[in-house]
Order: sequence, then C-alpha cells, then structure tokens
Amino acid sequence: MNLSEVSNNFDIILASGSPRRRELLAGMGVAFRVAERYAVEEVYPEGMELREVPAYLANLKAEAYPEMLGDRQILITADTVVIHDGRVIGKPKGREEAIRTLRGLAGSAHEVVTGVVLRNRTAKRLFSEVARVVFGALTDEEIEYYVDRFRPYDKAGAYGIQEWIGYVGIERIEGSFYNVMGLPTRRLYRELTDFIKKQYTDK
Repeated sequence: MNLSEVSNNFDIILASGSPRRRELLAGMGVAFRVAERYAVEEVYPEGMELREVPAYLANLKAEAYPEMLGDRQILITADTVVIHDGRVIGKPKGREEAIRTLRGLAGSAHEVVTGVVLRNRTAKRLFSEVARVVFGALTDEEIEYYVDRFRPYDKAGAYGIQEWIGYVGIERIEGSFYNVMGLPTRRLYRELTDFIKKQYTDK
C-alpha cells in the first residue's frame, strides 16, 4: 500500500497549530487538511512517567476534538516534550526563560519524546517515539543571539533543531531528526498505513 496515493481516499485531519508538523506531514506525501483550533486543557497527572506525558497529551487533544468523525475521516494529534534532568521542559514563556532553558541544555544530553494518536470514528491508535539529543557547549552570546533572532517561544525546550542553533549547537542525535522537529515521520507513515489497512481493508 502506498500511503501517498491511498490518503487521497480519506479526509485526514491534522489537529495541530505547528507549522513544522504541517511541513513534515506534507513532506510524507500525505493528503490532509488542518483542523480549526479548539480548546484543550493540556495538563497531565502528577507523578506520571515522563515519557508517557506526550502520548497522554496527544490523547487529550484527540478526545477533545469537537466534531464527530465520519466514516472515512482520520484525526491525527501529537504532542512533543523535552525531558532534561528528570523534568519536562515545555515552551518558554518569554526571553529570560528561553535563555535559562538553553543554558541548562547546553553541554548536556536530553530526550525529545513525541506522542501521536490516530483516531477514526470507531478506533484509536497511540504511540510514542524517543530521540536523544546532545548539545555542545554554547556561550551566552550564542544563546542570546538565537533567542533574539528566532524567538523560539512556541517550541518545547526553547529551540528548533531545524534552525541556526541546530546547525551550530547539536553534536549528535540518537533517533529520528524529524521526531525532534515534531513528528516521527517514518513511524507515523507505517502506523498510518497499517491503521488504514486494518480499519478499512481487513474487514
């Protein structure tokens, strides 16, 4: 099954405001549309295993989708978190928090975990992917230059791997580069292909 061809037979809905996720899904050759924004309270239980948080939040987004899905509609939701020193690092609230976050990440390793949910009218599939990212040392001047020029306030961990800081600051990645951007594209391609096959052709 070639998902790039088959996806035209479905109404695939990406419920995400992230331009990176839109770019990645389009790059996979998947025909899709973007959902209208809707409210979701993105909170998770205290004490939850940190690697489980993004899948939990992606599932909240899937369950909060305000429209009833039709027979051939498939909803995709996702959430990405950065885990460093035993805590989840979210999106910075401003310049100073972004600078502090990057100072903490510099010269160390952290995990980027993306959770994804596929949902149609009768079934749901949930999965996560983990990537380990190692930053080299960064000077305050480099950090401030990046924050002031790229304003990474909409990004978990206060950075975008596809931006300047990824070119000059990241030493290595163990796992999917695209997962760090916001979607584990290889895994998503295979999961979505299998989801369509099982839900629509194996009955």
